Amino acid sequence: MANGRGKKQQLGRIHSFSSGKTSFSGEHSLVGGPGFSRVVCCNDPEAYEALPVKYTDNRVRTTKYTLATFLPKSLFEQFRRAANVYFLLCAILSFTPLSPYSAVSTVLPLVVVIGATMGKEILEDWRRKRQDIEMNNRKVKVHRGGIFDDTRWMDLKVGDIVKVERDEFFPADLILLSSSYEDAICYVETTNLDGETNLKLKQGLEATSSFQDDFRFQNFKALVRCEDPNANLYSFIGSLELGEEQYALSPQQLLLRDSKLRNTDYIFGVVVFTGHDTKVMQNSTPPPSKRSKIERRTDKIVYFLFAVLVLMSLIGSIIFGIDTSKDLGNGWMTRWYLRPDDTTIYYDPKRAGIAAILQFLTDLMLYSYLIPISLYVSIEIVKVLQSVFINQDVHMYYEEADKPAHARTSNLNEELGEVNTILSDKTGTLTCNSMEFIKCSIAGISYGCGVTEVERALATRKGSSLSQEVTEIEGHLEEAKEEKPSVKGFNFVDERIMNGSWINEPRADVIQNFLRLLAICHTAIPEIDEETGRTSYEAESPDEAAFVIAARELGFEFYERTQTSISLHELDPVSGKRIDSSYKLLNVLEFSSSRKRMSVIVRTKEGKLLLLCKGADSVMFERLAKHGQEFSEQTKVHINEYAGAGLRTMVLAYREIDEEEYVAFNEEFTQAKNSVSADRDEMVESVAEKIEKDLILLGATAVEDKLQSGVPECIDKLAQAGIKIWVLTGDKMETAINIGYACSLLRQGMKQIIINSETPENKAFEKSGESSATAEAFKASVIRQIKEGKDLLAASNESLEALALIIDGKSLTHALEDDVKDIFLELAIGCASVICCRSSPKQKALVTRLVKIKTGMTTLAIGDGANDVGMLQEADIGIGISGVEGMQAVMSSDIAIAQFRFLERLLLVHGHWCYRRMSAMICYFFYKNIAFGFTLFFFEAYASFSGQTEYNDWYLSFYNVFFTSLPVIALGVFDQDVSAQLCLKFPLLYQEGVQNLLFSWSRILGWALNGVLSATFIYFFCIRAMEYQTFRKGGEIVGLETLGTTMYTCVVWAVNCQMALSINYFTYIQHLFIWGSIIFWYIFLLAYGAMDPYTSTTAYQVFIEACAPAPSFWLLTLFVLISSLLPYFLYSAIQMRFFPLYHQMIQWILADGQSDDPEYCEMVRQRSLRPTTVGFTARFESKSQHSREQLECL
Repeated sequence: MANGRGKKQQLGRIHSFSSGKTSFSGEHSLVGGPGFSRVVCCNDPEAYEALPVKYTDNRVRTTKYTLATFLPKSLFEQFRRAANVYFLLCAILSFTPLSPYSAVSTVLPLVVVIGATMGKEILEDWRRKRQDIEMNNRKVKVHRGGIFDDTRWMDLKVGDIVKVERDEFFPADLILLSSSYEDAICYVETTNLDGETNLKLKQGLEATSSFQDDFRFQNFKALVRCEDPNANLYSFIGSLELGEEQYALSPQQLLLRDSKLRNTDYIFGVVVFTGHDTKVMQNSTPPPSKRSKIERRTDKIVYFLFAVLVLMSLIGSIIFGIDTSKDLGNGWMTRWYLRPDDTTIYYDPKRAGIAAILQFLTDLMLYSYLIPISLYVSIEIVKVLQSVFINQDVHMYYEEADKPAHARTSNLNEELGEVNTILSDKTGTLTCNSMEFIKCSIAGISYGCGVTEVERALATRKGSSLSQEVTEIEGHLEEAKEEKPSVKGFNFVDERIMNGSWINEPRADVIQNFLRLLAICHTAIPEIDEETGRTSYEAESPDEAAFVIAARELGFEFYERTQTSISLHELDPVSGKRIDSSYKLLNVLEFSSSRKRMSVIVRTKEGKLLLLCKGADSVMFERLAKHGQEFSEQTKVHINEYAGAGLRTMVLAYREIDEEEYVAFNEEFTQAKNSVSADRDEMVESVAEKIEKDLILLGATAVEDKLQSGVPECIDKLAQAGIKIWVLTGDKMETAINIGYACSLLRQGMKQIIINSETPENKAFEKSGESSATAEAFKASVIRQIKEGKDLLAASNESLEALALIIDGKSLTHALEDDVKDIFLELAIGCASVICCRSSPKQKALVTRLVKIKTGMTTLAIGDGANDVGMLQEADIGIGISGVEGMQAVMSSDIAIAQFRFLERLLLVHGHWCYRRMSAMICYFFYKNIAFGFTLFFFEAYASFSGQTEYNDWYLSFYNVFFTSLPVIALGVFDQDVSAQLCLKFPLLYQEGVQNLLFSWSRILGWALNGVLSATFIYFFCIRAMEYQTFRKGGEIVGLETLGTTMYTCVVWAVNCQMALSINYFTYIQHLFIWGSIIFWYIFLLAYGAMDPYTSTTAYQVFIEACAPAPSFWLLTLFVLISSLLPYFLYSAIQMRFFPLYHQMIQWILADGQSDDPEYCEMVRQRSLRPTTVGFTARFESKSQHSREQLECL
């Protein structure tokens, strides 16, 4: 604080809170009834033994599991997947005679896969457990036996008196009793709750405000009766009984868990809600579950393969039943070796139907290898590793704030490569939300020579002469800045009023009142750096901080706030010297979204009562007195100019109040503030409305919220990638439009469809006062404007013109109604740019839902504030900007980045890679399992569908686990079709994901066909080459064990070499995994074959004695390998040569060494799947086209 941290201040009147007793009415009459039954015995824990209730302790658990629930809950999660249920049934049936292989070989892979997934769950839950342990073991001072001792948070009980010191978090929900300030004031930061960084002012009751020392609580006893635990952060109803008196409690006395104490040395409070009863824990609902489109389609493929499996089993069982029924006939035994005259039920010709049904169950187990058991766990591993690469990308690290990108969930990595529409907030997302005071209008005269980014864009848009003028102005500004160091929040240059020169202006009196109002009308807190002596400010918003800094730089420095005064160093126009002035602070009429203004009432040292007011132009001009509108026309002109330059404006006005009027107002205002009824806020606003009238206009301010670095370039690249960008903002239309020009969402010559509620007809209906008729007229107007826009859109489609849609909040309300939203969406989708102005948080979420559901395309929402949370959670992907508006958006997002410009690399590089890798990985997974599964099916047909398999049990079990799993994981993590630089150089490559070219049904079925072809070549070449040929030196023919080993070797070689052909970007890890898997197969054959025959069964010494010595084994493996890969090789060669995809064209550029040839690269770029309609590239192309047309006319 300005007067030192040790000195106490009375700040009770800053927000005009009453500390006295209040009357009980309205909601407070409910205390003690249903829903309001909580009783808190302050400083008397033993009293609860007599109460019939037991309150929860303060231990918090955010883990998903406990030791008792982990096994059942985790198993339930695993077996929600249909594939795992199927494998579980197979494992159970493997213990019966129906099983074609041993039970251990079936159960072990399932245990490994389920165990790996459960292990991942344990690791993730352990991280949450560690956070819980750290939080539960934090220390806080608690009153015990007359002193305050350090106690762990988890040991707190309801009724405990705690002492929280500066910059500490509140350990539970507390009722504020007193603080280091005499009026029991404290400042609270609620960033963890609502994402807002501005400080909230809280105040305890006057009855407890004197308890400022530890010893005062020795004999303190009180009783709190209040509402039961609930999730409403902004309401609290209760009463405090102290002695014989009873006092009403409101949200003003409630300090919420996880809030932080700021600018206050300490507070004393009593615990009312603990642990999971606290409001923050009541609000801690899990974010909506999101699954990517690829993952959902993968489920469908699994179901499809299961249907194929059932069909194969059905075919096999029917043929088996028919053959079995013919085994005995007319005394002849067709398959005499099965002894049909003396056999079990499984081969009994007399009960062929039952045998067929049992064979169907056997086949269901045998063909289970069509469905990849390790698919889901492999996907989980790949996604986690992809997230690590995103988190560690130095190109998305924001050094200034030390914030890297953070993938908060790995479920949506591939979805980043399929985004069709981006819905973006403006303030803090496209802009910095770091306001700079740049211009102002005082007494009808505009001051400030600064040039905004919007004005630069406008200058470029309107012609070279204006652009040259802007360049000259910027040159003068740079010279001025060199003379004086820059100040954060202040980018104002005008020698007419700087350095005290304003006293020479014609209306110096108005300028003095204007600057004084800026220095007084706020709720900022000054802090003086003891080393530099420089004053800084803690303000509720960046705008307010900019105003106070501007006042300081222009000669009116706010430096101290006390219980009833604000102190300034201000410039005296008479003497020309700085003097100290103090203004008695009587009331603050707070800003709210409905009021759109704030006011303070102060008394000057001369005894005058002044009401100082600042607010939006839409509410301020109507409150001006007739004699106070001297500069209104000029000011309105300047405000429109400022809005056109992308600046945020605020109107300043004041009035003098006579004593009698103030006394009447203060009495009514105090009564309204002390009310604890449900309509308290409406009562306060109603009273404020009565005194905020007959104002005298002083002027207007203009602050700039600058575009973030790299925003226009990022939007241009995203537009070239074919991604549509919508801006949803709460700003007014003029500001939003000009920001659109600055970031190249709009351009000169682009036709604008503006749907506005401020039409003359609508204004006439509003004046009539009939609300129902007005609403109907508004809706009819919106529908008419939308239909006119659609007509314009139809005409523009013929001429290939780009259109922009701009709609305000009132119109959007009607456009989102059920009977209108479809035609609104049709219009919006047809436009190149969409800007929704004056949008509420709910409207943002509804627009996002509309685009997501109706188009069926992937949507991405990006925002930085608490008002963007609904939009982020509604979109397929929510991106949180970790900016200056707190962490609420980040906490609700799927991925967090520090700057909008990082979205370019996140989507065009990581998104494209992840989409391509995941698509290729899943397609390959199904290929290798189909290739393996169909060799089983073909042999089944060869063996009369008897359930006999050619492979050893452990060959079957280890296929998906050891011999083919690692290469596919490496593919999903490391493969690149093109480099990151080329992804950014050719952004249209991104459309492969948007159009789902790499994971379409045709591509999936193509890989499935490739698997069937590979299985066909492997099986028939092996069976024909080995069926009747001698294989060993002694002349023996091939046995089942040798055939199975040879065929399995061919499968391992084929699927791994197929992987090698599919990979575009080799690393040593890919080489290690692909060739290592093949080598590991041979090592396994040697090791497993060396075991005793009881363990190794059909694999006993098969490689050493039979396969390895035979040249035909090696020749057959090579021949089969080449044959099985040939179809894919021919298809790839033909496609690359005659029907290349976009990434293959870029690969040709690299192969031809023409990646640096601008003409060749431009030719490839021109093969667009859709024309670019926004961004500065489109603006340049539009301008070039216009120039060519003019030349042709000449």
